[in-house]
Amino acid sequence: MNPGTLWTLFLALFAATAMQADIYTVTVNTSSISGTSGSLDFNLNPGPLVTQAASLQILNFASDGTLAGAPILTGDVSGGLPGTLTFDNGTGFNDYFEGFTFGNTLAFNVRLYGPALSSPDGTSTSGSTFAFSMFSDTAGTIPVLTTDTTDGFAFIANVNLDGTTSLTNFSPDTQVSPVVATTPEPSDIGLSVILAALVVVLLVRFKYRAQTLGN
Repeated sequence: MNPGTLWTLFLALFAATAMQADIYTVTVNTSSISGTSGSLDFNLNPGPLVTQAASLQILNFASDGTLAGAPILTGDVSGGLPGTLTFDNGTGFNDYFEGFTFGNTLAFNVRLYGPALSSPDGTSTSGSTFAFSMFSDTAGTIPVLTTDTTDGFAFIANVNLDGTTSLTNFSPDTQVSPVVATTPEPSDIGLSVILAALVVVLLVRFKYRAQTLGN
């Protein structure tokens, strides 16, 4: 194995571990309900059957509206707006709910990652679903800016069994767009470095053995 081949292998390993997150930008025009004292809801939940592990982050939350009161966190959720929220699908209901006085706009990024996306196991029978909702009351009972009269979701993102994600948008005021570039997980970067180091060790051993046999 020559150095050129080693470098090619390293790049391939790094690329494989880097493409492990689906990221979406979300922008909502809330001008029609500006000044309303309502609430926001984010949740990531597994399906009813066997579901592979998946995680999600809400990043870069920004708005001219105002967060109000203490958030309510249920299940595997950590963080607080306007900072980063992190969800796992390890329990049946994982939810972040917070009061919010609407302004003219709000925006955030959604990052979906984990084994369900990077390495589908082929045996799970249910995916996971992220949902975002807006309400015109602080109790979270009157959904707004959505045509979904059943659940009140503005949009949902499904993690499918093949590792892909799919969007359903119920809100004409909500724009959801995929981000082309993906962000590698720190643990995955470390794994690629370890694998590359292992290749280097094997290469050195190969050269040493060849020199020994040659002598």
